[in-house]
This record gives sequence, structure tokens and C-alpha cells, in this order.
Amino acid sequence: MSTPERLSVVLVGPMGAGKTSIGRKVAKLLGARFIDTDKRIVLEHGPIADLFVEHGEAHFRELEREAVVAALDEGGVVSLGGGAVTSAETRELLRQHPVVFLAVSPEAVADRIRSGTRPLLAGDDDPVVRWTEIYEQRRSWYDEVATLTIDTSRRPMQRIADEIAAWRREQA
Repeated sequence: MSTPERLSVVLVGPMGAGKTSIGRKVAKLLGARFIDTDKRIVLEHGPIADLFVEHGEAHFRELEREAVVAALDEGGVVSLGGGAVTSAETRELLRQHPVVFLAVSPEAVADRIRSGTRPLLAGDDDPVVRWTEIYEQRRSWYDEVATLTIDTSRRPMQRIADEIAAWRREQA
């Protein structure tokens, strides 16, 4: 029988899909730790927006890859930043883990992203248009690594978390 910590699961998806909110709930339901790789990067290296400005996206992606490796090694419920799947090395690592792709529609994500400080959405362009472009660029990578796909557009976060936790227990 698996220990609660071995009931690990990785959440991937675009910005604003609910990875952190749902991940916390899933971790509580599974009795597992919750790791948000973006939050770890911020704690260790400072705000992501500053990292993009001061060192560029390539540097941030390397920090992200390192954070993903460490989090996967620790286990628990792991929420990855939206762009983590852009790394072929990260996608290869994810093949060894149960991965839930949290999909979301542009309409549902609009309110979730407008007030944020997401560096890839900064600028004069409509953030929803830019978000949609980024999502479409990454969609096939999310599909590639996903064991399960759940749309978070119009469903209560707790219901989604309950579904993921039940699915993960069945997989154990």
C-alpha cells in the first residue's frame, strides 16, 4: 500500500488555470505536501517578473527546470509554472509521474489574469489575446505529458480537487 506522500501528482496547465488553488486542496485531501515551483523560485531568487527583466526568460527557465527536478524528487502535489512544459527535459521527467492537465478557456481565464503581474502578459497587448497565443503554443506539450485532463473553466475548485484526489487514489 502507498504511503500518503507517495500519492504524488503533478499539475500542469496555462497561467490562470487554477494549479495553485486546486493543488493546495488536492494535497490536503491526499494528506500530502504541496509544492508550487513558481513560489519556490520566488522564495529563492526573487520575483519572477524581476528575473525576466534582469536575466531574461532563458535564465528563468533554467531556474524553473531545477525547481521542477527538486519538487518531483520530493513528491507530494506539485504545481508547475505554465511554461515548465516548454523544456523537453522536464517533459521527459514528467513521463514518470501522474500528471493532470488543468485546461481552461480564454473566456474563463480573463478575470483571473487581468490583475496579475505575469511577465509574459506584460505590455500593451490585450492580456487575454497574448494568453491565448501562449496557450496555443504550449497546448500540445500539456497534452503530451497529461495522464488526465480536466477543464477548470466553469467548475468549482473543490469539486475538481475532489475528482483529482479520487482519481489519484485509484491509480495507487
